[in-house]
Amino acid sequence: MSALPSFAEFRAQALAEGCDEVLERRWAPGTLLAEHTHPFAASALVVQGEMWLTCESGERHLQPGDRFHLEADMPHTERYGPDGATYWVGRRN
Repeated sequence: MSALPSFAEFRAQALAEGCDEVLERRWAPGTLLAEHTHPFAASALVVQGEMWLTCESGERHLQPGDRFHLEADMPHTERYGPDGATYWVGRRN
């Protein structure tokens, strides 16, 4: 795995790509979010722990250094590993 960017670098790139909000999300161990949607598009980078993201294209196991993208209103589920997970996310509201 290559070195992760700093949060400042991630934020600058996300804003340059059109995001209007950039934040860090921390999830507790074993958290499970049933199918839901968001009114925003999201581009994220996992920086700690692990998670499983399931949407129409199937389930993805994500670990530090992995990125994911969700379009606005895309149904998905999220499941977080035994140590929880942290990701940085740029949102397009």
